[in-house]
Amino acid sequence: MAWTQFPYPDDAYVYTPLSLEAAWKRLHTGDVELFPQQDRLVQAWIAFHAGDFERAVKLGLAAGVPGYAVAHKATCVYATHLETDEERRLALYEEVAERCERQQQEQPDNPAGFYWHAYSLGRYALGISVVKALAQGLGAKVRNSLNRTVTLAPLHAEAHVAFGIYHTEIIDKVGGMIGGLTYGASKDDGYQHFKTALALNPTSALAHSEYGRALNMLDGKKKLAEVLALYGQAADCVALDAKERLEVEAAIDELKD
Repeated sequence: MAWTQFPYPDDAYVYTPLSLEAAWKRLHTGDVELFPQQDRLVQAWIAFHAGDFERAVKLGLAAGVPGYAVAHKATCVYATHLETDEERRLALYEEVAERCERQQQEQPDNPAGFYWHAYSLGRYALGISVVKALAQGLGAKVRNSLNRTVTLAPLHAEAHVAFGIYHTEIIDKVGGMIGGLTYGASKDDGYQHFKTALALNPTSALAHSEYGRALNMLDGKKKLAEVLALYGQAADCVALDAKERLEVEAAIDELKD
């Protein structure tokens, strides 16, 4: 099945190896990924940042385990923002989760294998329903992988966003008491993870919009002004690549709604 094309192509997102290295720290503040040492992985990341997610996955997988991080990220960003078939989206998340489990065995100190494991399972859970996913034990797997991620990489801003989502979704679906006693979920802890993510990466549309979504889910009208402000800040973020552009556009859509 053909992959949907990135709908906002922009020359500003097309990097050369030199310009990618220069922009790398800013582009990867969220995931603290290291600049690749293999030329083919540089090309994979160039494809990713330009929005050619299918090519990024192919190049990443062709490099074996060292290319898994770019393959995980490209697959997950594509599945989250561009895949319109729900069955296909869930299958992509499952593929990433399975690859991550292999990567965890071969690279136990690489946070990418744990973060994308948590991300893919978390998004899969949202697709099948959080309650059903919790009954299948996915909540513990997500929490354990996120704990491992932040242990290995305390400055991993997107792991803190994912942790915030974890707390928010569980409290929203099963309530504070069951969420806390059974799954270790807490509204305050969730909010703190979002604040940490924003402190680590203040230019992140993702962190702003997910924090706004959490406030809206758990506090509703009481925090409406803050919710709107966070979505507005997300919409105003300057995108430096395809992923960031998709996150900005998602925030703009939320504001319209």
